[in-house]
Amino acid sequence: PLYYVAHTPSFRREKTSAGRDVRGIKRVHQFEKVEMYKFTSPETSYQELESLTEAAADVCRALKLQFRRLEIVTGDLGFSASKKYDLEVWSPGCKEWLEVSSCSNTETFQARRANVKYRPAEGKKAQFVHTLNGSALADTRVIIAVLENYQQADGSVVIPEVLRPYMGGAEVITKA
Repeated sequence: PLYYVAHTPSFRREKTSAGRDVRGIKRVHQFEKVEMYKFTSPETSYQELESLTEAAADVCRALKLQFRRLEIVTGDLGFSASKKYDLEVWSPGCKEWLEVSSCSNTETFQARRANVKYRPAEGKKAQFVHTLNGSALADTRVIIAVLENYQQADGSVVIPEVLRPYMGGAEVITKA
């Protein structure tokens, strides 16, 4: 298999009723994310989907955020996906689960359009690869979950241990 990642600015229009839940950073029209992408053989694509989803789940675990993994029913799958998982983190302030990752196996759907093939063995006929994609985590919603889950009664925020090396060793963010 071939594994790729890319940092992507994303633009999306959230589906909400007029004026409902559209303020703040929970439902933004632009956000940043790391996109994960895999080219795999048909024989390993569903195992690779599990590992792709686990890579995103590992970030939630490292941040010690309560999260859940949902397998999307076939009636709710997009046009291209054969199987899809969503990861959601708990937001105590919003009192709801926020989707932070979506990982899909599109089998040969994208490969056929791009004519991406591999040769399973010397002398064998070339076959279409299976393509998988997933967002590592949507940044704004993870920030919400971290702030809401780590905020203290005095308004300070305990920095998750895994982030401290990137915060100059700081352990707490306090009000200025």
